[in-house]
Amino acid sequence: MHAPTLLPSPRGDLEVAETRARAMGTDLHLVVVAPGDRAGTLLADAHRRVDELECRWSRFLPTSDVGRLNATRGLPVAVHPDTRRLVRTAVLAWQLSEGAYDPTVLDALLAAGYDRPFDELTGEPSAAPTPTPAVDGNQPAPGCAGIEVDDDLGTVTLPPDAGFDPGGIGKGLAADIVVAELLDAGATGALVNLGGDLRVAGTPPTGEVWGVEVAEPTVADHPLVRLALTEGAVATSTTRRRRWRSGGETRHHVIDPRTGRPAETRAVLATVVAGDAWWAEVAATRLLTADPAERETIVGDGAALVVDRDGAVHRLGTLDRFVCDPGTAHE
Repeated sequence: MHAPTLLPSPRGDLEVAETRARAMGTDLHLVVVAPGDRAGTLLADAHRRVDELECRWSRFLPTSDVGRLNATRGLPVAVHPDTRRLVRTAVLAWQLSEGAYDPTVLDALLAAGYDRPFDELTGEPSAAPTPTPAVDGNQPAPGCAGIEVDDDLGTVTLPPDAGFDPGGIGKGLAADIVVAELLDAGATGALVNLGGDLRVAGTPPTGEVWGVEVAEPTVADHPLVRLALTEGAVATSTTRRRRWRSGGETRHHVIDPRTGRPAETRAVLATVVAGDAWWAEVAATRLLTADPAERETIVGDGAALVVDRDGAVHRLGTLDRFVCDPGTAHE
């Protein structure tokens, strides 16, 4: 973790604290605006909270709630309220996206070789494991209909044939939770960005809006767009990151639930602006894998950007309402 930066705010009695670190297998950026000298303390609390959520939600930790769920399929498992919220949100996302987002693609990810934290797959491509015959990913994901969340008992039960991998929705929901808790704790403004799943609210460090730069070096050597938000979320999904080789093929982490294989898409990147980061992540994944003819219908009166393999950039819905001056950027 980089040492926190504490800066006076041009808003008089406010202080700004900022840090960058690694969390949830990706880059974490935290910004807190708070009265007096509270920003640094709130920033440290926020970072601890992100780490806490990772310890509960990581599928790579056998002692995490998600790790225990996957090791005990078919049986109820007592989990923390945070994890019950995650599972309920994932099931809701599956329903609202009509199955385009599906957290039960775990076996497909394992079959594709994604059986360890991604940082451990990024050395020599041949380091990715060969799928074992016991894991069959080349079939449709089982879906969420059989997942049970019991708040009275404090348990979650997965069907015997379904593993659970929250994917990007975990980062988005974590950003939503931490920003809300920062404001409840007395922050006047907050930004949480977990690998491109970003949530902002309240007073920005400078100016009247939060400036968000959407950039992906694997897609373009310049920022794709700069956005201005008073509050809300931005999430980006791409097939150009989290790639590895397994079984003689290049794989990526975006699984098509209909086939159980890495999705074959015309788009290479999708960015969505929404009220909540978890939903922006779901919508971005859905856009990334959708047929181009379906994009406008999916976006509706929302706001999105899609980049195709040929470099074509599509601004969809109300995105232009959020485009800001290039000089405005907090992220």
